[in-house]
Amino acid sequence: MYAARLIVAALMGGLSSILTHEGIAIFHDGLRPLMPELLEGRMQRRELAVTAFAMSFGLVIGYGLPLSITAGILLIHTIFLATDLIGIASPNRYIAGIAGALWGVGIVVGIQAIVHAFTFLPVNFLPGLGQVGAATVAAFAVFPAVAVGLQFGWARGLITLTLQAVAVQIATVFNPIPIGRARIPLNPEGAALIVGMLMLVIFATRVRAAPGEEGLAHVFRDRVKRIRRNTLILAVMGGLVGAASNLLLVAGDPISLTLLASGDRTGAAIAALARAVGYVPLVATTAIATGVYGPAGLTFAFGVGLLLPNPILAFVAGAVIIVAEVQLLALLSGFLDLFPGMREAGGFIRSAMSQVLEIALLAGGMIAGNAIAPGLGFFVVSAVIALNEIAGSPVSRLAIGPVAALVTGVLVNLLHVVGLFRPPVH
Repeated sequence: MYAARLIVAALMGGLSSILTHEGIAIFHDGLRPLMPELLEGRMQRRELAVTAFAMSFGLVIGYGLPLSITAGILLIHTIFLATDLIGIASPNRYIAGIAGALWGVGIVVGIQAIVHAFTFLPVNFLPGLGQVGAATVAAFAVFPAVAVGLQFGWARGLITLTLQAVAVQIATVFNPIPIGRARIPLNPEGAALIVGMLMLVIFATRVRAAPGEEGLAHVFRDRVKRIRRNTLILAVMGGLVGAASNLLLVAGDPISLTLLASGDRTGAAIAALARAVGYVPLVATTAIATGVYGPAGLTFAFGVGLLLPNPILAFVAGAVIIVAEVQLLALLSGFLDLFPGMREAGGFIRSAMSQVLEIALLAGGMIAGNAIAPGLGFFVVSAVIALNEIAGSPVSRLAIGPVAALVTGVLVNLLHVVGLFRPPVH
């Protein structure tokens, strides 16, 4: 299994770097709109590489790596944000492919080595560090209500949140639901997500576009054709994403990462699919407007890969999903053009997810810090978060909670060496 993970990581890293170098696919949503500037000669590769470094390096070091260490599974950002930079900076596709493959293997081996090294520390704080994601699952279910509030006002956001709370309680009280002789389990957070996304769609589709307006697919039809010309290679990339998800090599977001670390594979799949639905307007719109797709497409491959019994079937399913996505881009664009509220929802959904995750990971950092060192952990994590704010947030708010918990773990080991800390007895 470990060998299969290394092979898939190498192929994923190498191919995603090549796709970025060729301007076929890029992971960072903020970089995707800049790729046409490079492809059409209005920006130099070196200039774009500097921009990519500024936008991605901090997220890899301060966000992807800490969360990957806490779970022992790679957050996909640690691979794809790095391969964005590698692909852009490389002088040709061959160097991009080799460097990307080396990064894929190196990050898997490196994370494994770090996690293994924790067991040799005087105070193994890895179990406590795993509590970083304690609040993320429940908190993530709130994001549809936040998105509705940001886009349509606080009153509709409150209505959505109230209905979500009712769904959580129904799923909790009546779980599992008996249907004949079968008993169907209900996930409270999953029920809240379904209700919240349904309300978001209802509000977003109430307004139709004015007749006669030109749609995205018509305005950018040449760029849509460019994506379709690269369907085969994108399908291979999607297959690798599905296989990597099935092998528990990567997770597409912190929520499914946390659930996978706790052994809840089905819950992780549901969370991954819910996130994918939420990101459809943003990813589809930027892809159509730029002619550059994402290496994981609309990210459905992550969730589907978890639901299948082996990586081979997950590879096939991931490839088929990408083919279907690409072929349906024009149809999807037509739907987004017909309902401009849905198209605009992409940005609000992304903001809502970020805000909710910031809060959840800050809370998780506090919980993890206290699990590592009761009492002292709260003090250290609070101090690190406060100092980060004073310094202008050099570490992103998404990452500072996990980073502060890591700092707590390192500190208690130093204190233990000099006789000033005794590990808690569980």
